Amino acid sequence: MAKRDYYEVLGVPRNASEDEIKKAYRSLAKKYHPDVSTEENAAEKFKEVQEAYEVLSDPAKRQQYDQFGHDGPQMGGFDFNFGGFGGFGGFEDILSQMFGGRSQTSENARRPTRGRDLRTSLTISFEEAAFGTEKEITISKYETCSHCNGLGAESRNDITVCSRCHGSGRVIVEQASILGRIRTESTCPTCGGSGEIIKNKCSVCGGEGRVKRSSKIKVRIPSGIEDGQGLKLPGYGEAGRKGGMNGDLYINVSVRPHEIFVREGLDVYMEMPITFSQAALGATIVVPTLTGNVNLKIPSGTQTGTKFKLNGKGIRNSRTLETGDQYVIVNIVTPTKLSSEQKELFKKLSQTNEMSESVFSKIKKFFKN
Repeated sequence: MAKRDYYEVLGVPRNASEDEIKKAYRSLAKKYHPDVSTEENAAEKFKEVQEAYEVLSDPAKRQQYDQFGHDGPQMGGFDFNFGGFGGFGGFEDILSQMFGGRSQTSENARRPTRGRDLRTSLTISFEEAAFGTEKEITISKYETCSHCNGLGAESRNDITVCSRCHGSGRVIVEQASILGRIRTESTCPTCGGSGEIIKNKCSVCGGEGRVKRSSKIKVRIPSGIEDGQGLKLPGYGEAGRKGGMNGDLYINVSVRPHEIFVREGLDVYMEMPITFSQAALGATIVVPTLTGNVNLKIPSGTQTGTKFKLNGKGIRNSRTLETGDQYVIVNIVTPTKLSSEQKELFKKLSQTNEMSESVFSKIKKFFKN
C-alpha cells in the first residue's frame, strides 16, 4: 500500500508553519497514542504520525520531501524503503561494474557506520510532568559486544587482510564479449567487501561485533514538559559498526489527564463548588493545589463563574525557570434535597428583593417592548 502524503497525515497545508506542524502532531499523537487511544489501528496511525512529523519538522528533510516526495533519496531517521535503485547505491554499483569504478557498496562495508536511531514512547502522570521525575525504560537494541569490544574476532591476531582482494573489498574481472574485453567490478565474495578475514570469530557475537540485548535506561523528565513533547538521549540508540558512533534515542512523552486540574501552558485551572450561603455571605474555603491545600477567601456576593488567581501555584519550567499560576473558578451548587426548615428559609428569601432595581427595570422594559 502506497504511503499517504505526510501533509495529509498531519492534516496541514503544504505551506504550514513549524508551529502549525508541531501543534497538529501533538494533537494527533495524543489521539492515537496506544496507551490511551480507543481508535481502531491506533498503533499504526501513531507510527504514521510520528514518521510524518520526523520529516516535516526537519527543514532539510522537508525540503527534500517537497522536491522528491516518498521516491526521493533516503532521508534517514526511519527505515524508509524507497524502492528503485535503493537510494542510488545499487545504480552506482552497476555503473562501477561496467566501467571499473569504485563500488559504493564495498566502500560502505569497510568504513565505520553510525548506529541506528531508536524511538519509543513514555506515559507519565500530570504531577510527574509538573514536577519532573526519573523513569526507567527498557529498550531492545544492538550493543557493542563486550567480549570482543566490537572486533568480531577473539583477538586482533585473528583478523587478516583478505588474500583475494588484498584489503580493497572489491575484485575486478576482465571478460571477453562481442564489444571486446569488458572490465567489471564486484564486491569481493570472499570477505563480503570488508577487506578482512576473521579466522576465529568471537564466540559471543559470531563475528558481528554487536549483540542484541534488552537495556534498562534511566530517563530524567524535566519539570514543565508538555503532552506530546519529545526527549532526545544522544548515544542511547544502537551501537555503530566498525567503531562507528552510537545512534540516538528519541522518546515521545504523553501526559495522562488529571481528575480536577486542566493545564494551559504553565497555568493550572480547576473548578470549585461552593454553596449559596458561602457565595452570599462570604467564606474561607480550602482549595487543593499541586503543592498542597491552601485557604481561599470568597468575598460576599460572589457570583458563579468568578475566577480567583493563586500566584505561583502553577507549573514550573525547569529550563526557563518560569512558574505559572493556578486559577480557581467557583460554581454555586444548587441544593437538591432540603429539610423543612431550609425550605422555609428559602421561602423567606424569595420574598426579599434580591435583584437590584436596575435589573428589574431592564426586565420590565423588555416585556413592554
